[in-house]
Amino acid sequence: MSESIENAPPQKAPPSVPRWLVRTIWIGHRALYSLTGGRVGLRGYTATQWGMLRLKTVGRQTGKERVAIVGYIEDGANLVTPAMNGWADPEPAWWLNLQANPEAVVELRGESRRVVARAAVGDERRRLWELYLALGSTAFTDASAALRSRETALVVFERTGDL
Repeated sequence: MSESIENAPPQKAPPSVPRWLVRTIWIGHRALYSLTGGRVGLRGYTATQWGMLRLKTVGRQTGKERVAIVGYIEDGANLVTPAMNGWADPEPAWWLNLQANPEAVVELRGESRRVVARAAVGDERRRLWELYLALGSTAFTDASAALRSRETALVVFERTGDL
């Protein structure tokens, strides 16, 4: 489902990235983070580039801690990330976990915080989607979102405390 901006030029369909390559990159990214003790693998958000955070959720079926590294932007005191699975159609496991239990921990460079997650809706979602598009990332476009059969949720992390 596309969320195109009125009067925006048409976007070229993004190349299809093989699933095995996406998974290999995710595994490598987490391994790099672990091997460097967290010195490499996360980055802060800037006005021109999304940041990367480490998200800890509770598995909805196992009850065990699950960890993912996801991209984010800041919206005031909140952090926002698209619930995408490398643009594959299924919802990412971390988002399914958060729907079952919205309490989580996010790790940023030099900071960990407790958060509660929720999906942005309505005008808030449209505004946040535009913020992501404004970054100009080739990884985040209306054409990429159109690869999915459902609207990509934008997950808002609201701070509930520090660790």
